[in-house]
Amino acid sequence: MRSSPRQSSHREVSVCPMRGGPFSHLLTNGEREKSAGHPIEFNGPFHDNIKKLLAFASLETKLGGGMRSWSFQLEFHQQNPVQISLFVIEESAESSLSYHCRYCQYVGPILYMFTLISLSENFVHFRNSSGWGHHMICNEKFHLVLPSNETALVMAVCSDYEVNSRISDASSAMDKPNFIELQGHLLHGVLHSNGFGHLLCVNGIENGSELAGNEIIDFWDRICTRLRARKMSVIDVAKKRNMDLRLIHGIAFGEPWFGRWGYRFARGSFGVTEQMYVKAMDGLQSLPLCLLIQQFSVSDIEVLVIFDRYQAISNNSLLTLGHLLRFMHELRHCLPPETRCSMKPIDSRAVVETNCRWSQKRVEMAIRVIVEALKRAKFRWISRQEVRDAARIYIGDTGLLDFVLKSLGNHVVGNYIVRRTVNPVTKVLEYCLEDLLSNREDHVLSSKTKGCHQITRFQLRTDMYYLYKYIFKEPRLVLNTGIFSAISMATRVILDSKHLIKDYRGEYSPNHDAATEEKLNLLCTILLIHKGESNVNQSVVLNKKALLPYASIVLPTHATIRDLKIEVEKNFREMYWGLKTLVVESIVDVNAADSDMVFGLVEASSELVLAGRTADGETDIEGMYERGKDSGVIDCSCGTKEDDGERMIACDICDVQQHHRCARVSSNEDVPHIFLCARCEHDIVFFRFLP
Repeated sequence: MRSSPRQSSHREVSVCPMRGGPFSHLLTNGEREKSAGHPIEFNGPFHDNIKKLLAFASLETKLGGGMRSWSFQLEFHQQNPVQISLFVIEESAESSLSYHCRYCQYVGPILYMFTLISLSENFVHFRNSSGWGHHMICNEKFHLVLPSNETALVMAVCSDYEVNSRISDASSAMDKPNFIELQGHLLHGVLHSNGFGHLLCVNGIENGSELAGNEIIDFWDRICTRLRARKMSVIDVAKKRNMDLRLIHGIAFGEPWFGRWGYRFARGSFGVTEQMYVKAMDGLQSLPLCLLIQQFSVSDIEVLVIFDRYQAISNNSLLTLGHLLRFMHELRHCLPPETRCSMKPIDSRAVVETNCRWSQKRVEMAIRVIVEALKRAKFRWISRQEVRDAARIYIGDTGLLDFVLKSLGNHVVGNYIVRRTVNPVTKVLEYCLEDLLSNREDHVLSSKTKGCHQITRFQLRTDMYYLYKYIFKEPRLVLNTGIFSAISMATRVILDSKHLIKDYRGEYSPNHDAATEEKLNLLCTILLIHKGESNVNQSVVLNKKALLPYASIVLPTHATIRDLKIEVEKNFREMYWGLKTLVVESIVDVNAADSDMVFGLVEASSELVLAGRTADGETDIEGMYERGKDSGVIDCSCGTKEDDGERMIACDICDVQQHHRCARVSSNEDVPHIFLCARCEHDIVFFRFLP
C-alpha cells in the first residue's frame, strides 16, 4: 500500500527584514528570488553554499565554546505569526572534543573493499549505512538549531555565565554546558562540509512547540534541498502519544512517517535486512480483519467494538489491518478540535431541583460513589448494572442510584468526564470515565457510538492506542499462537528498522549533465596510495576503506589535466581533515600527460578516480575515517558482524561482542561481572576435565 497525498499544514516562511535577508531567497522558488533582489545563487557544492549563506547572517558572540556561530531571525506566518531564531554553529575538527562524529560511528551490512583492486577493476562503494563511518573526517560540521523556549533559556544563562567567567576565571568557562549538546531543541541537524549529515531531533507541538512536527521537517527539508546537501540520515524513534510512529504509520501507509519527506530504509539493527523489513510491513498491512475478529471474539469484546465502529462509518470496506489504521489516520484530520467547554459540568443542585425527593448532600454523595466505582474499573467501559452493584455497597437506596445514573452522561465531575453510551453489540447501557488532565497509557477506553459526528479525537486516539497495545505491544494470548505468532515477529522487525536515509543528490549541479561553452562538470574522488607504493598504475592496492564520496568539480573547458589535479587537491584539502597535505599523482584508467586538455579526453559528468598520497607519508590512514580504528570483533547470533549502535556485551574469554538482547541480558540489568558467549561456555563444559 503506497501513501497517497495527504493534506498538511504549510506555513509561509519569511524573515524579519532586519536580519538574515537572503534566507527568504533560500526558501522560495526561483521567480520570487529574482523579484526579491537577492543575487546570491546556491549552485555550488554544499560547503560553498553554506558559506555564501552565512556571509549574510548575524554573527553571534555569546554562544562561545570555541566555535563560531551565526543566527537568522525567522517568522512563520499563518493566523498567528511565530517568530523563532535559527542558529548555525560551525564545529571545526580542531575545536571539537573529538575528531570523530559519534553519529557516524555505525554502519550497516555493507560491502568492504577488502579485495585486490587493479586499474581495470570496478571500485566498490559503501551502501546501506545510516552513518558515514566510511567517510574521512571533515574539517567542519555545521549544526543547524531551532531552540525551544527551554534550551533558549539555558543558552542565555550559559552566555551570561561565560561573560562572567572571562572576568573571574577564564578556565572555568570550559565547565559550562555546550549549546549543541542540549536536549530538547525544536530542531537539531548537523551537516558535514561534504554535504552528508544527520537529522538529530524534531520536537513538535506535543513537546511544547508552537510549530507542528511536519512544519519543522518541511523547513529542514527545504534548507537541505536548497543548500544542495548530499545525504541525510535519521534514527526514527518518533512517538505519538506513546505509540511508535514507524510501526503505526508504516502499517497505515506503507512507509515510515519520515517517508513523507523521502527518507527510506538504510539498514536494520539485530541483523534485519531490507527484504525482511518489506515482508514484515506487507504482512501486517495485509492481515485480514476477519481473522483477527475470530481470535478476539472470545477474549476481548473491546477490539470487536472498535472494528465495528469504524467499519460502520467508512464508505469503503475495511478488509485488512492496513485499511483500518489508514482510515483512522485520515479520519483524525476530518474531526474538529476538542474543547473542554463543550462538556457540561455536573451540578448537583440542578439535579435536586428537577423534581427530586433527595437532598443535595445525598445526591452529591451518590455521584462521588459512582465516580469512585468507575475509577476502580480502570477506565474500562462497564455496564450500568455493574456500576449499580458496585455503588450499592455504600448506598442502599437503589432509587437514588437509578436517578443519578439516569442524570449522568457526558458530564464533567471534577477532573473527569462521565461517558455513557449503548454498546452496539450487546445493546446494554455502559459507563466509563475519561481523564481530562492526562492521556495515560492505561487509558484504553473507547466510546461505543456509531456515526462519524459522534466520534471525538480523544476517542479515536484511545481506540488507536488500544489496538496498538493489545495487537502489537502486549498481544493477547490468542495472538501468540499459530500463524498469529508472526505478528510479534513482524512488529519486532519493523521496530528494529529505524535507520533511514534520504538522498538529496546534491552532488549534481543544475547544469551537471552537459558541458557548456565555458564550464565542464566532473565528479571526482580520491584513492589514497599507501606508504611504499610508488606507482599506482602498476601496483595492486589493498584498501579496506571505501572511496570517498564523489565531489563536483567545475573546470573551464580549456583546463588541462594539471589544472584538474590542482582543483581536486584544493577541494579535498578544504573538505577533509586528513588530506590537508594531499598530492594528486594520477587519474585511474586515464593515460594522459599534465599538459593534455581535459575536454575531449573525458566526457562531461564523468566519474573520475584520482590517486594520491599525503605529503608527509606518515599519516595514519585508519585514523582519518569517522569510524576510527576497529574496536573489536562482533559476531552475534542474529547475524550482525558490524556495530549497529545497539548495546553490546563482550565475552570475557574470546572478547567477541554480541547484542545484549541476543545474549538474553536485559538492558535494565547491570553488566555481569563475568560473561561467556555460547561458544566459550560450550568449550568449558566440553573440556571440563582439563586442569
